[in-house]
Amino acid sequence: MKRLLLLSAAALLVACSNEEAPPEPVRPVLSVEVKALNQEDLGRFAGSIQARYESNVGFRVPGRIASRNVDVGAEVQKGALLATLDPTDQQNQLRSAQGDLARVQAQLINAQANARRQQELFNRGVGAQAQLDIAQTDLKTTQASLDQARAAVDQAKDQLNYVELRTDHKAIVTAWNAEAGQVVTAGQQVVTLAQPDIKEAVIDLPDTLVDQLPADVVFQVASQLDPSITSTAVVREIEPQAQSATRTRRTRLSLTDTPPGFRLGTAISVTLSSAIKPRLELPVSALQEVDGKLRIWVVDPQTQTVAPREVSLISRTDATVVLANGVKSGERVVSAGVNSLKPGQKVKIDEGSPQ
Repeated sequence: MKRLLLLSAAALLVACSNEEAPPEPVRPVLSVEVKALNQEDLGRFAGSIQARYESNVGFRVPGRIASRNVDVGAEVQKGALLATLDPTDQQNQLRSAQGDLARVQAQLINAQANARRQQELFNRGVGAQAQLDIAQTDLKTTQASLDQARAAVDQAKDQLNYVELRTDHKAIVTAWNAEAGQVVTAGQQVVTLAQPDIKEAVIDLPDTLVDQLPADVVFQVASQLDPSITSTAVVREIEPQAQSATRTRRTRLSLTDTPPGFRLGTAISVTLSSAIKPRLELPVSALQEVDGKLRIWVVDPQTQTVAPREVSLISRTDATVVLANGVKSGERVVSAGVNSLKPGQKVKIDEGSPQ
């Protein structure tokens, strides 16, 4: 009886050994697609679109502003009238100069007649040489006075013309610094004009960042109201000294192209980035350390299995790791649950995994 029991148990063990082992369960995992980074972000700053060329203009003569003919934001053509002064003083100066000219012209007629008379007397032998010399000298002096009076009239006419402030180029009025009724001096800044043809981006950068900007820095410029309006830019000018209150330096950027949406005064967002050697960034949860070596788990899209792969680390933060090699752009890597995987294990990629 005991022998029969032993034989039955042996037969049962043989039958069990001939059965196949149960398959490994398919494990759902989170994964990410590897993407190479070619740019390093240095920051994002706010700024505005401004004209590269601006001019602060004023009257060439002093006086009281009689009228202001355009408003801020107006686009004016070459020769357009911006403002005028009260012309009373200049008109009086012109009349005074014209009166002096008439007086000198009358004096010249007398001097010419006297010079001719003295010359005739001298030619007949009844006139003295001294009287002839005096007459000729008086004629030359009067002629010089006439030239001076004519110049004074021309100058007075110019002064009268200067009571009108006109543009010498197409421009947009960006600021007024004086109002009608205000008395201004010659050359005092009255209005600011911007040439609209050439625009640039203007931002304020921290003084510490300016000193660290690489030579190949790239600026991405986008409209704050419509981020789809973009352009690239390069540094044209950086102020040599930082502003004492903010410790920032005004930076002017030349735009590669100027979309129509980049109007003067448009608020922009400027992103600074620098070209770097391509590198690979993954979530820190994708990294596994085994026996002092770092590895990741790469998903085979054909077989839906995973395999470990050793990698080299460049840098690490609380959230991400930057790899030097071991994986290629476009491959998919398990981003969570790496400690429970085995080589060749089948996995199910979560549809909610980031792409």
